[in-house]
Amino acid sequence: MKSWRIAKIMTAAAGLGLAATACSSTSTSSTPTTPSATPTTAPQPATSFLGQISGMTQIASTVPANGDVNPYGVAAVPASAGRLTQGDILVSNFNDKANVQGTGTTLVQVSPDGHTTLFANISALPAGQACPGGIGLTTALAILPGGWVVVGSLPTTSGGALPGLNPAGCLIVLNNQGKVAETITNGNIAGPWDLTVKSDASSAELFVSNALGGNTATHNGVPVTGNCTVVRLDLALSATAPPAVTSTTVIGTKFPWAANKAALVLAPTGLAIGANGTLYVDDTLTNSVSAIPQALARTSPVTAAATTISTGGALNAPLGMTLAPNGDLVVVNGNNGNAVEITPAGRQLTTKTLIKNGAGDLFGIVTTQASDGLLVANDGTNTIDEFRG
Repeated sequence: MKSWRIAKIMTAAAGLGLAATACSSTSTSSTPTTPSATPTTAPQPATSFLGQISGMTQIASTVPANGDVNPYGVAAVPASAGRLTQGDILVSNFNDKANVQGTGTTLVQVSPDGHTTLFANISALPAGQACPGGIGLTTALAILPGGWVVVGSLPTTSGGALPGLNPAGCLIVLNNQGKVAETITNGNIAGPWDLTVKSDASSAELFVSNALGGNTATHNGVPVTGNCTVVRLDLALSATAPPAVTSTTVIGTKFPWAANKAALVLAPTGLAIGANGTLYVDDTLTNSVSAIPQALARTSPVTAAATTISTGGALNAPLGMTLAPNGDLVVVNGNNGNAVEITPAGRQLTTKTLIKNGAGDLFGIVTTQASDGLLVANDGTNTIDEFRG
C-alpha cells in the first residue's frame, strides 16, 4: 500500500479541467465479518444510493494562496449568512505548504461551479483565546444557524509529531465573516478529529470524536496509543453572540487510537446522526462502525465494542462518513479509495470504487445539494470531487 502522504503537495491551479472517470461497484447480501471477506457481485439493490453513482468530476482546487494542502473536512452551507453562500461548501486544510501534518490554518469556500474563495486563515488566535498546542485544522467541521462555523484543531509539534499535551487541541468558532469569535476547550476535548451537529434556531447538539487522550503508551513524552472518547456538547445559540456551551457529556468510550507515520493518527473519524437520534461512528483503526443509541439525550457512555454494528468486510481504514438520502450510511476508505454503503442495522450493502488505487485520497464527505451524489475532499489531488450518476 502506498503511503497516505506520497505526492500530496500540489500547487493552486486556476481553471481546473473537468475530469470524468468510471466508478465500479459490488453489492453484498450480508455483512462480512472479516477484513478479508470478498463481497459477492450481484445486481444493485433498488434502494442502493451508491448504486446510482457512475462518474466523477473535479470541481475545484482547494489550495489557497498560502499553499495549504491536504483537504480534510467538508461542510455544506445550509443558508446564506455574511460571506457564506447557500449551496457552497467549506473545506478545511490540515497541512501547510511544506506538507507538515497538523499545521494547516485555512478554510476555503467552494461554489457548485468551482469558484473558490478564502473564507479564513487562522494563522493566529485573538487575544484572550487559546488552543492547547496551537492550530492544525482537522476533518471536524460544521456550520451552525447564523453562520457560526466550528472547526477542530489537532496541532502537531516540530516535524509533525503528535503533541505531548493532554488534552491537546480545541474547537475554533468563527463568525460568518470568517473571523475567530471564540475557542472551546475543556478536559473532554482531546484532539477533535471529526464532528457532526443537529441544531435548531436556538440550540445545537455538537458531537465530537476525539483522536487523542486516554494514553496507554508514550515514547519520549509523545503519545503512541490510547483509548479516546466521543463527546456531545450542548450549545445555546444566539444571532448576536457566539455559541455558548451549556453542558459536555461523554457518550462513547474505549475507542482505540494509535499514532501512524503516514496518517498521523488512526482513530474514530466519521460521524453521522440518524433521524432516530442514533450517532454512528466509524473507526479507522478497527475497520468498524459503531452505533450509539439515544445520543441526543444520553447521560452515560457506552463502549465502542458494545455498540459495533459492522466490522471488516469492505471497510478498510474508514474515514469520512455521511448519511445518504435513503437513510443509509456512506463511508469512504482511507486505504483503497472505495466508498461503502451500510444500512442502519450494519449490513454492508454496496461497495463503490470512487478513486482507483486511491489510498489516502478520500477524507471529508457530504451529499450534494440535490441529494443525488457526493462531494468529497480528495487529498491526493487537493481538490473537491463530485460523484453522481
